[in-house]
Amino acid sequence: MMKCLLLLFGVIAACAASTLRDPVQGYKEGDRYFYFPGDGDNTMHLVDAEEPADLAFIDEYTRNPANNKYWLFTRSNPTSAQVLVHGNAASVTNSNINFSRITVFLAHGWNGHGGNTMNRMLIEAFLQNADVNVIVLDWSELANRSYTTAKGGTAEVGRGLGQFINWLAGRGLLYNRVHLVGFSLGGHLVGNAGRETGSRVHRITALDPAGPLWNSDRNRITRTDGRYVEVIHTETTALGYSGLCGDADFYPNGGSNMPGCIVGAINCSHSRSYEYMASSVKHNHFLAHVCGSLSDANRNRCTGTPLNPMGNSDINKSRAGIFRVNTGRNYPF
Repeated sequence: MMKCLLLLFGVIAACAASTLRDPVQGYKEGDRYFYFPGDGDNTMHLVDAEEPADLAFIDEYTRNPANNKYWLFTRSNPTSAQVLVHGNAASVTNSNINFSRITVFLAHGWNGHGGNTMNRMLIEAFLQNADVNVIVLDWSELANRSYTTAKGGTAEVGRGLGQFINWLAGRGLLYNRVHLVGFSLGGHLVGNAGRETGSRVHRITALDPAGPLWNSDRNRITRTDGRYVEVIHTETTALGYSGLCGDADFYPNGGSNMPGCIVGAINCSHSRSYEYMASSVKHNHFLAHVCGSLSDANRNRCTGTPLNPMGNSDINKSRAGIFRVNTGRNYPF
C-alpha cells in the first residue's frame, strides 16, 4: 500500500514538473504552473492556474466598494495617511484634500498592500514633484488571497475604485485632474476604474500590467479606458503583459532583462516599472524614441523622432505610439 502511495505521489510530482515552465524561459498562455512575485516581499510564488478562484470571497469583498481602503497623502501629511471612506462625506471634508489640485491614485498588485515599496516610492516622488493629492488604494484583503482569486477580483475592485472616483466627482473632484497609476494586477485594476468613470479620467499609467491569465480577458487594460492610457512594459517574458494595450506603449530596454538586474531575475525587471516611474516623476529624463513596430522596440531599432518622455507626472500627455528608451543600471537610471 505504501509503495502504491509513493508511486502515485511520484507520478503526480513528475506530471507537475513536466508542466512547470522555468520562469526564465517565460510564460505562455495556457501554462498551468508558473511563478509570480508578490508585491509585498517580491518573493516568487508558485501559482496553479487551475486553482479555483474563491468566488464567494470575491463577491463578499466587492459587493460593497467601501471595503476598499483609501489613504490620502498631501504635502501637509506626506507620511501619515488620512483615511477617506466611500460614502462618508465627513471623511473628505475633514481631510487635507484640495480638488483644485491634481489627484493621483495608486493601486498595488498581488500580495501587495498600501504601505509597500511601490506606494512609498511613488507617494514620495509625486509629492516632491508637485503639490498634489495622492490617494493610495489598499485592497490587500483580497489581493493577498491566491493569485487566481486576486486576479478574479481585480476588475471588480477597479470598478469599485471608479465608483469612488465618481462619488468624489460629486463633491468637487475634476476628472480632467485625475491620474490613475497601477502596478502589475493594479495595472488592469486602474483600467477598469477608468472604464467605470466612462473613460473620463484624464490619464492612466499601467506599470508592467500582469500577463498570466490576461491574454484573452476582456477586463484587461485597453487604450479606451481613459483619455490617455500609457503602459510601461518591463518584463514581457513571463510576468508582464507583452502586447500593445495603451495609447502609448513604452518598452524600456526592449521590455525585458532590465539593466542592473541579474540575468533571469524577472521579479527585478517587473519592479523596475515602478522604480522608473518614481524616477521619471522626479527627473522627467526618460526621452524615448518612437518605434515603427513592436519588433523594432524589442530589437533596439527605434530612432524615430520626436521623442516622447516615458512616465512623468504630466496630466496632459497625448503622444501615441510604440516607444523605447534605454536606461542605466542604477537609480535614477
